[in-house]
Amino acid sequence: MSGSIQSVERAAAILRLLGGGERRMGLTDIASTLGLAKATAHGILRTLQQEGFVEQDAATGRYQLGAELLRLGNSYLDIHDLRARALVWTDDLARSSGESVHLGVPHQGGVLVVHHVFRPDDSRQVVEVGAMQPLHSSAMGKALAAFDPVVRTQLLAADRPRFTARTVTGRRDVEDLLEVVREQGWASDLEESWEGLASVASPVHDRRGVAVGAVGVTGAVERVRESRDGTVRPALVAAVRDCARAVTRDLGGGRFRIN
Repeated sequence: MSGSIQSVERAAAILRLLGGGERRMGLTDIASTLGLAKATAHGILRTLQQEGFVEQDAATGRYQLGAELLRLGNSYLDIHDLRARALVWTDDLARSSGESVHLGVPHQGGVLVVHHVFRPDDSRQVVEVGAMQPLHSSAMGKALAAFDPVVRTQLLAADRPRFTARTVTGRRDVEDLLEVVREQGWASDLEESWEGLASVASPVHDRRGVAVGAVGVTGAVERVRESRDGTVRPALVAAVRDCARAVTRDLGGGRFRIN
């Protein structure tokens, strides 16, 4: 069996150090405590920061653990417990809305569909569990990016392809859109990802207030959108948000307010 990889050991030592004691430390203190050269410690910290495992305070220069570690620590919750808690509520949402319902979690720069409830009619449908949706144009992706700073950073740093004439791709436009989503508590996709389809989604939070997933409804644009002014049907928005709140409460996140 091959020996351990020194750079990985050093990175793990830095994470453990930041996870205890003062929790925020400068480069010199980190290097001194672990017996590393400052250049070596700085290179490891820079890599950890790029991956979201470490954050640096712009004012003091001190380092602390990043939000990505929290996501990894709760990965079992994101997929397994989240799906189990959402089963009843997503079934109810499909029945009340008459549309298909998806539950998604952040994954590799997109949204991974971990649960799919069919539209309650006799039409032919395909299971979409395991499918990926884009962050910048799907309703679930925008709902997650608006409430999760790590996902937001991934969205803004990645390529944002134009899928339809309605896809928003400009950085400033995307940032403005995410602010609106955060203020109203829900996101929409009106033919931004797929022609003829529209969706509405709202984030699901765990007991720590972390947005671990999103629940959304998808259907033909003429059923999701109001015919009068082209906005999303208010009743559909209310139903999706009620479902997301219910799952959030079941995850122990009921004390966190979602607008």
